[in-house]
Amino acid sequence: MLRLSALYRFPLKSGKGQALHQASLDKLGLAGDRRWMLVDEASGRFLTQRAVPSMSQLSALWNPAGGLTLAAPGHSSIEVDLPADDAQLRGVTIWRDTLRVPDAGAAAAAWVSEFIGKPTRLVQVPEDRARLTEAGYGRDDDKVAFADGYPLLLIGQASLDDLVQKVGRPLEMLRFRPNLVIEGAEAFAEDGWKRILIGDVEFRVVKPCSRCILTTIDPQTGVRSEDREPLATLQKYRAQTDGAMFGQNLVNDANGLLEVGMPVTILE
Repeated sequence: MLRLSALYRFPLKSGKGQALHQASLDKLGLAGDRRWMLVDEASGRFLTQRAVPSMSQLSALWNPAGGLTLAAPGHSSIEVDLPADDAQLRGVTIWRDTLRVPDAGAAAAAWVSEFIGKPTRLVQVPEDRARLTEAGYGRDDDKVAFADGYPLLLIGQASLDDLVQKVGRPLEMLRFRPNLVIEGAEAFAEDGWKRILIGDVEFRVVKPCSRCILTTIDPQTGVRSEDREPLATLQKYRAQTDGAMFGQNLVNDANGLLEVGMPVTILE
């Protein structure tokens, strides 16, 4: 039997993940997932572990009111409130998208600037300012917060087990930053899924996930592997035109509640 074996939320794009027992869903995926992002103060361009590996050590705990608690080794924690409706808007760029979103204010900016080591701002995206997903995949009204392309990422546990066997050393699931982990299926069975049901919520499987250098960063230490693993192995046996694929991007078709242990049904 297929079941939901793990749930993860990443409140801050490229920050640490939170393991959850249950989570609610909204129009942008898991409530609180990747609703916050760091940007270069001068350019407004987004920051991630690809260029700043130390972000793997940045903890951002989301609270139900929508705010964050930021913490990092050697830094006192700071509480950041959800920006008010009249908060200053800041122009930001994430991949090819440009948008204007609320800025978290001077105190948060000072804290993240000290951590990053250069002038940096913390921004948040409300649902009405979210981006549209990539044209040609999903539906015209599908939206995404600050995740790279889609609201949710799913990985099969057997797929990670297969990769671990090929690489020849343990690999943490958090290295791949999924929201949903499914166990009970064969390795890479998710490649063939089109629609699945978890609890009362249907999900569309819209596109495989192309992996990047971020997978080579140890989520516990922030250290990048010298041998480029596991990306090097993925490129040998999971390569497609758009890159090395691992995991599937999803869109949820309704709000609802997910809980670890729920059965998963393949609808199509």
